[in-house]
Amino acid sequence: MSSPSALTDAAVGDVLFTREVELTRDRLVRYAGASRDFNAIHYNDAVAEQVGLPGVIAHGMLTMGLAGSALTDWLQESDPRGVARVARYATRFSRPIQVPATGSVTLTITGTLGAVDQTDADGEPCVRVDLRAEAAGVTVLAKAQVFVRV
Repeated sequence: MSSPSALTDAAVGDVLFTREVELTRDRLVRYAGASRDFNAIHYNDAVAEQVGLPGVIAHGMLTMGLAGSALTDWLQESDPRGVARVARYATRFSRPIQVPATGSVTLTITGTLGAVDQTDADGEPCVRVDLRAEAAGVTVLAKAQVFVRV
């Protein structure tokens, strides 16, 4: 089954897109520099383990950003207003993503049309896109929902 090319072609439950992103320690360091989030749990195994983590973990906001950009890139393909159509994006961080010292872990992001006939804070018509982000077989974002103006 192919993905719909635009929200207007989709029905509730349709998978709109899937994207895989490789997370490496190098990517975490680059994100830390860009975001100024230099918490040692994102680059130092000893510190991460000292606070009860299994090892170095990806930044939650990096994960959220990658999931959101998968959606906005897909929107941009069908409409140049892509990013401007996002009215609201919210999620909870449900599980950390452990990133190995060498190699990578794959983050798989899937966007599904979750609901139609929604509205934004200004009463503008929207649809809800549900994002699923998984790494190592575990869902890492909970209730990741984006309201997109139609």
